[in-house]
Amino acid sequence: MMKMEKAPAPLIVPNPEDPRLTERVAGTDQTGAAVEIRVPVERPLTLYLNAQEIVTMMTIGDYPEYLALGYLLNQNMLKYDDVVTEVEYHDDLQVVVVRTEHHTNFEAKLKKRTQTSGCAQGTAFGDLLEAVESVALPKAELRTSWLYEMTRTINTMPSLYLEAGAIHGCVLCKEGTPVCYTEDVGRHNAVDKIAGWIYRHGVDPADKILYTTGRLTSEMVIKTVRMGIPILVSRSGFTAWGVELARQVGLTLVGRTRGKRFIALSGQERIVFDQNLDYVVEESARHKRKGEERDD
Repeated sequence: MMKMEKAPAPLIVPNPEDPRLTERVAGTDQTGAAVEIRVPVERPLTLYLNAQEIVTMMTIGDYPEYLALGYLLNQNMLKYDDVVTEVEYHDDLQVVVVRTEHHTNFEAKLKKRTQTSGCAQGTAFGDLLEAVESVALPKAELRTSWLYEMTRTINTMPSLYLEAGAIHGCVLCKEGTPVCYTEDVGRHNAVDKIAGWIYRHGVDPADKILYTTGRLTSEMVIKTVRMGIPILVSRSGFTAWGVELARQVGLTLVGRTRGKRFIALSGQERIVFDQNLDYVVEESARHKRKGEERDD
């Protein structure tokens, strides 16, 4: 049970050795030989806001409190100035309850939700676009030296992806340094955990960069803008609507960030080209993801 007084922000990084997050599964490889590999787990987590059931998400199960808070914030069910009195997690029931000072009733909103391009349970509600249209993102800069330092650090950190694959990561960075690194079976879950972490610890998003391993879709743009983060970076590619929304709200959108390469399709005015590319190394093949060559 967690009371919602602000607390110092802990550094969050993946723990691939956590036995709850993966399982060993036996199978057969292309030669007919027996193999055993690690795969990420999926388990249901049901979220309640006060007395109302909101959604059941499939998740790897770490940081359920951050995930619950971030989901509600990014779905506009919780405002950043709302008072959360308690977040109660029941591991045996796989239930998390967020309690607020004010009464909430989202029955009508739940009926008009639309499925998005996110994996698993990603949803966007009808008034989310209106909520981001009024957001004024802070002025910030993205130095290319930070960008290369950030991607090199993230690619070489221990992670569930490197150990087991089949998982997405999102990383909140200050300049070139990761400060909160979350993973989950869906990129929307990973970014929601970061949103919950920001809210829980009162972290200022104005000077931060959000990095994701997933596609730069409308959903990811909306969630980034909802958090007040001015820069979104991915190693993957773009969708047309994601680019259009980013341009409308002035979000810096950088994709296909691998080795020396990147492409910016929105908010290029924030980029400061201060890195000599002669000193940037290409990415190791170990860090390449299945199918990403189609983004080239």
